Amino acid sequence: MTTQKLDRAAWFKGTSAECSSDLELPERPYRLVLLGAPGVGKGTQAELISLRLKPCHLSTGDVFRAAKALPASERTPAITQALEFMQRGDLVPDDTVINIVRERRQCITCPAGFLLDGFPRTVRQAEALADMLTQLKVKLDAVLSYDMPLEQVIARLSGRRTCAACKAVFHVTSRPPKVPDVCDNCGGKLILRDDDRPESIRVRMQAYQSSTAPLADYYAKAGLLVSLSAEGSPEDIYQRTAAALSALRR
Repeated sequence: MTTQKLDRAAWFKGTSAECSSDLELPERPYRLVLLGAPGVGKGTQAELISLRLKPCHLSTGDVFRAAKALPASERTPAITQALEFMQRGDLVPDDTVINIVRERRQCITCPAGFLLDGFPRTVRQAEALADMLTQLKVKLDAVLSYDMPLEQVIARLSGRRTCAACKAVFHVTSRPPKVPDVCDNCGGKLILRDDDRPESIRVRMQAYQSSTAPLADYYAKAGLLVSLSAEGSPEDIYQRTAAALSALRR
């Protein structure tokens, strides 16, 4: 099994940028969307799916992080607008996000397939994606939704401890430091971030559920939603995912 990743230059830069890769491409590429609340392990599953089934991982979070390092002369109007919203602490509106993905529409026809992560987040974005797919004559295989009971999400996230100095992340049960409250890497003090406090997690989860429930309903009505339990080890969850995808193709 390869551990290499496809080059994603076109996704990071958009417009006329091109990817290059010598990796062997899958015979039948998967075209997928990922859904999942903070703390359910969606990022880990995205990495495993991308490595093993070979779809190109297209994360809008990666685009925003890469955009911050781009010189102003290389930023498209949509990226510039998105960064302005983010600098003010505002959510990037649907139309701006849609325009950013449109600038990267060549990634939707990637011969390796795709794994969209972070887009769509709303029904408006899902409708825009459906229009793009229709125009490009591309068919979505499935929308994978990773689910976990609220109390388990709270237990998972509230157990995180972050180094105040180097920002390394530990967990009181799944990845404890060698010395309690002390960073293994630099010896700094481990703290519980405000975002990882149970009361903050509940607020974030309620906001996520209220915003994504209509999106899940949208894809369920389209016959594309595949709900998967996010309980267990990353390998357990991946095996459930792989089995569900295999069943779709039989």
